[in-house]
Amino acid sequence: MSATEPDLETLPQVIADALDEPEADVLQAICGSYAAPDLSDALEALPAERMEAFFQRLDVECTAEIYAHLEPDHQSRVFQALDDAHASRLVAALSYDDAVSVIDGLEDKEAESLLETLPDDDQEALETLLGYPEESAGRLMTPEFATVQPDWSVAEAMDHLREHSDLAETVNTIFVITPNGELLGWVRLKELLLSRPSTSVRERMHTDVVSIAAEEDREEAAHRISHYDLDVLPVVDDDGHLLGIITVDDVMDVLRAETTEDFHRMAAVGDVVLSLRDASMQLLYRKRIGWLVILVAVNILSGMAIAHFEAAIETVVALIFFLPMVIATGGNAGAQASTLVVRSLATNDIKLQDWWRLGGKEILVSSALGATLAGAIWLSGNWLGSFEVANAIALGMFLVVLFGSMFGLLLPFTLTRFGVDPAVASAPLITSVVDVVGITIYFATAVAILGL
Repeated sequence: MSATEPDLETLPQVIADALDEPEADVLQAICGSYAAPDLSDALEALPAERMEAFFQRLDVECTAEIYAHLEPDHQSRVFQALDDAHASRLVAALSYDDAVSVIDGLEDKEAESLLETLPDDDQEALETLLGYPEESAGRLMTPEFATVQPDWSVAEAMDHLREHSDLAETVNTIFVITPNGELLGWVRLKELLLSRPSTSVRERMHTDVVSIAAEEDREEAAHRISHYDLDVLPVVDDDGHLLGIITVDDVMDVLRAETTEDFHRMAAVGDVVLSLRDASMQLLYRKRIGWLVILVAVNILSGMAIAHFEAAIETVVALIFFLPMVIATGGNAGAQASTLVVRSLATNDIKLQDWWRLGGKEILVSSALGATLAGAIWLSGNWLGSFEVANAIALGMFLVVLFGSMFGLLLPFTLTRFGVDPAVASAPLITSVVDVVGITIYFATAVAILGL
């Protein structure tokens, strides 16, 4: 950026001023002066009608890449503001994976109508991609990739790549296939450039291919790209034929979306499709009220548990002083264990069959935690109550921490076993369950030790 160009913080205002100009030359110049992600961020900071005007006034050669970086809700808003012909040109200018993302956000009738306006080749390719399950690798891939054949010379391969470079999303990694499309290996463009023209592709290709089936989950695609440090991951069918590729930038979007979704679920918030900045109060209310109502219902059981031990509380009032401390500590211990397990499951650091090994380790860890906390609360109990009361609340603390930790650890495994996202083992849910069970454990222990 030159000294005369505005910085990114003032870019939204610069765009707004350019939109007030009668000619589009200034807008066109801005479009060519900044990276697409920066322009998309600046446009999202403008009022909706100003953002829509930007895309209405400029052609798709300038705006397609910017549009691809918008948040889904902004993409939908802009799409609705364009006339049919302009919308069709915009989608046709996008890469196939970006176009699928846009079409996914449309109503069925709108999607069908849009597909009919696209060129036959684009329509066929997009319908194929849309035919794969949602959140699958096939839905994420693009069919635009570079391939060569093993019996070609390097010279023949380079001629082929020059002729077809505009049809590939990336040519850094080139896949080697048979004439019928079966994936054999891969080779880097650098390796071809540094080889003698007469060398065969077979001599330079690598056969350690890491691929993914089109029907597998997109999170698995993200894991393989991360684990094997890949720039691009090939997607194959059941017979090993190359169908498309998933690039690392696509995976970054997946990881961002999945991480956001997990954070929302762990906080007992429904999936917020819009950004928090643009979400309406009504949407935020709907997304949050459901879990809160459920948790209130669960906590009613806590009140019932306390009422059940009313006689014990009347006899030893000191028990109620330590109840909040014991229950909160048990819930926090459970939330800690759950967070560690959910994250490890999400990153494939642990597998479902590891539950027993981690369970054994957690018993020892939570026992040590419980004993330490029991010792601390025993001192308070002995000071504020009596020796017997201190023993009761200390043992209650130990057992509640042990239960909370084990419940927090095992719940994500259980949910995963039954095909439920372990992120729903949210901290609020765990703490509410531990509240009910912990109150029962605490008072039952006190009743048994104190003979109430």
